[in-house]
Amino acid sequence: MKLPYAEPFKIKMVETIKTTTREEREEWIKEAQFNLFKLDSDKVFVDLLTDSGTGAMSDKQWAEVMTGDESYAGSRSFTTLKNTVKELLGFEYFLPTHQGRAAENVLFSAMIKEGDVVPGNSHFDTTKGHIEFRKARAIDCTIDEAFDTKAIHPFKGNLDLEKLDTVLKANPKERIPFTLITITNNTAGGQPVSMQNIREVSELCSKYEVPVFFDIARFAENAYFIKTREEGYANKSIKDIVKEIFTYGEGATMSSKKDGLVNIGGFIGLKNEELYRKATTFNIMFEGFITYGGMAGRDMAALAQGLREATTFEFLESRIGQVKYLGEKLLEYGVPVQEPFGGHAIFVDAKRFLPHLPQNEFPAQTLGIELYIESGVRGVEIGTLLADRDPETRQNRYPDLELLRLAIPRRTYTQNHMDYIAAALKNVYDRRNEITQGFEIEYEAPIMRHFTVELKRKETVSLNVLA
Repeated sequence: MKLPYAEPFKIKMVETIKTTTREEREEWIKEAQFNLFKLDSDKVFVDLLTDSGTGAMSDKQWAEVMTGDESYAGSRSFTTLKNTVKELLGFEYFLPTHQGRAAENVLFSAMIKEGDVVPGNSHFDTTKGHIEFRKARAIDCTIDEAFDTKAIHPFKGNLDLEKLDTVLKANPKERIPFTLITITNNTAGGQPVSMQNIREVSELCSKYEVPVFFDIARFAENAYFIKTREEGYANKSIKDIVKEIFTYGEGATMSSKKDGLVNIGGFIGLKNEELYRKATTFNIMFEGFITYGGMAGRDMAALAQGLREATTFEFLESRIGQVKYLGEKLLEYGVPVQEPFGGHAIFVDAKRFLPHLPQNEFPAQTLGIELYIESGVRGVEIGTLLADRDPETRQNRYPDLELLRLAIPRRTYTQNHMDYIAAALKNVYDRRNEITQGFEIEYEAPIMRHFTVELKRKETVSLNVLA
């Protein structure tokens, strides 16, 4: 008999989570103005809002916390982290930041100016926000297959070379600070980018003298998919695949709260000394001195260890296997999701789940609210709310994908929790035709509105048209 899979770790400490009633949850989500971000965590049973900073650290990481060097300048923990980044990713120059969006803020301050364009593969919310805040434009060049959740393609995060070539040809190189490759592609459903595509993007950009940069929040998960899905990489180690990826770019921003396996932190990795010197000024202004950059020494030490653990096949097989387990359960129940499953989350297709709700009533957000009321499970909308308004016309942008993301924290929940999540979604799916009203906005911020938006239920039955 073949032995079943078992997690390559055991549990040393547990955290109690509170069970709640449906009546309580109905009241709490109303008090939160139907914004899942505004719920207190003790009102959530299984929290899948994000996998960012919500995972469990290992015993070795906690040991590093105890030996962290908190020196303001020249911290030993900084040196350890800097050397680890150079060893694993190959970046000679390194700046720590307190999280990923801070890394974007520093790097983009040094590189992006008004009127620029930044092509890439489905820029995520903070990335697009930082670009548009500087009155530049993010241009999505993702392959079309990414926007069909039923299509099976091993690398739906890939950039379309023809789309990218059109952007590079239409704009002078002085207006394109870089092309951005996000690995994995979160907005498209946690979908990976192939090594071949990374190589071809690099070659195309080199032709136009445009540098390639990476958003590497989930770079290790991307390397896992290259190893398991791309011809020629099955016998290569995760670390060797990671090293090759970054030979094709000039720099990267990292939210260490994902594949760094820590609760806080980020960094910028660079190959160019002149750009590094320019970025240090902004790092000191926005984050802190260049050898701590908004991070405590203990957190830098834990991050160095986390990067080493995240780039092991055993960890990634367990982590991505749990996501796959949930995805297969949902497919078994008929719940429409983005296929193939991504690395860090399952993305439920709200357009197929609630086809009778128009996008201007935010069907993915509606689905997220219904799931919370049903079970206390909190997900997050990756759809029209997150897509925000066009900065020029101020009209809603309606993305091709309207998704509810269920992001799985690393080494945190058990398979029983996955069964619970799947059963809860099945219950909502079984009564989907009873969900006839979406939501409308009462208050929104001028940019990245989804974090603080206030909603109210529509008072009339929806028509399946866009306003």
